Amino acid sequence: MNNSMMNHKLYTAILLLLVSQWMMAQDVLIKNGTVITITDGVKENTDVLIQNGRIKSIGEGLSAGDEVRVVDAEGMYVMPGIIDAHSHIGIDVVNESTAPVTAEVRVGDVINPYAVSIYRALAGGVTTSHAMHGSANAIGGQCETIKHRYGEEDPEALKMEGAPRTIKFALGENPMRVHGEGQGIQPKTRMGIEQVFRKAFAEAQEYASAWKDYNAGKKQVAPAYDVRKEAVADILSGEIIIHCHSYRADEILMLMDVLEDYGVNQICFQHVNEGFKVAPELAAFGASASVFADWWAYKFEVYYSTAYNAAILTKNNVVTSINSDSGELIRHLYHEAGKSQKYGDLTDNEALKLITINPAKQLGIDDRVGSLEVGKDGDVAIFSAHPLSIYAIPQMTIVDGTVRFDIQADPIDMRLDIDPEEEMPAFYELDAHDHHRCMEGVFEELFMHQH
Repeated sequence: MNNSMMNHKLYTAILLLLVSQWMMAQDVLIKNGTVITITDGVKENTDVLIQNGRIKSIGEGLSAGDEVRVVDAEGMYVMPGIIDAHSHIGIDVVNESTAPVTAEVRVGDVINPYAVSIYRALAGGVTTSHAMHGSANAIGGQCETIKHRYGEEDPEALKMEGAPRTIKFALGENPMRVHGEGQGIQPKTRMGIEQVFRKAFAEAQEYASAWKDYNAGKKQVAPAYDVRKEAVADILSGEIIIHCHSYRADEILMLMDVLEDYGVNQICFQHVNEGFKVAPELAAFGASASVFADWWAYKFEVYYSTAYNAAILTKNNVVTSINSDSGELIRHLYHEAGKSQKYGDLTDNEALKLITINPAKQLGIDDRVGSLEVGKDGDVAIFSAHPLSIYAIPQMTIVDGTVRFDIQADPIDMRLDIDPEEEMPAFYELDAHDHHRCMEGVFEELFMHQH
């Protein structure tokens, strides 16, 4: 193990120890804030009481017992915890790139509760994220919706109880390059990707039918159990929501045609850079879209997009969210929502929906999170100014009533590893989009295969 890895592990262990000293589960009363409910307007000088992990009451002049922690939010803005519908934090390797269909693998089996990226996300007001498989496969692995309960050491404790199952699909260059170009197997073209879907769906239909006949006593011998086909059959039955990596309008239309043929209607297109071209079609199908605010042109198939994308989709009644796909940008989703407001002339509430209730709907968890309502989870972000202001700074992030980030009690800046004496160059050339996370581990595998 090199020194960098050792330092990182030591740093994470120390940070966990420090945050555990001030992070205690307790009831919370937030007083005198400007409460942005998302679903019921903005309420000035209002209190929010969280008890037993749920929002108990929202109103003026609330009180609670001595054992309840009181947070003075006077002059601050209180909003629902931010939700990222496309993330890879909390996991180490994101691709099982060995076959065009790997629906049997599950991100939820390898959640890393020690990932400091979860704490950094909390520092940006993000309370829930969708930890996704990568985009190397036409049908990739199953994803996991996680709560940012940083400080918990049991991976199971981060999983959002009762959240619907989801799975990663991918269109375009990534599965074509990995399998067609890299291994000489289908798919090598966008036409081939369509046939991967159709073949997998047809086989899953036959598999489900065989089990149905066996369970009804029509067959004496049970079919051979196949976890991959079982997962795809669960997509067809509506038990798993598709989240599909996509860019081009033509292939987005293609997948909707395939899904219509097989009676599947639960899909969120991820990235969907050319979604503005087919916004009415997405709305008619009932598909949702999780987009970047202003990222495109980082590879050929993403050459064309617009910063008006989220606004155009929203105005066409497509449930739209802004995502990060980045361990860094996840801390700035409120800034990304602000960009979409600037370019698309969205209202404050339309812009904030992009990072709250809309991603909650896409993940099937809007009955629990995404707005401040009595009975919903006590997931709250408190900002020093309006969250769409460039001057806003997250002050406190609460998950299920537990304060997981508090800027006033933050451990002495353990999140930065900087030598103040080091001479720094005046210019760094940075990758504008850490998109390699979506393809992490793939290129090394392709190199080994080819050599």
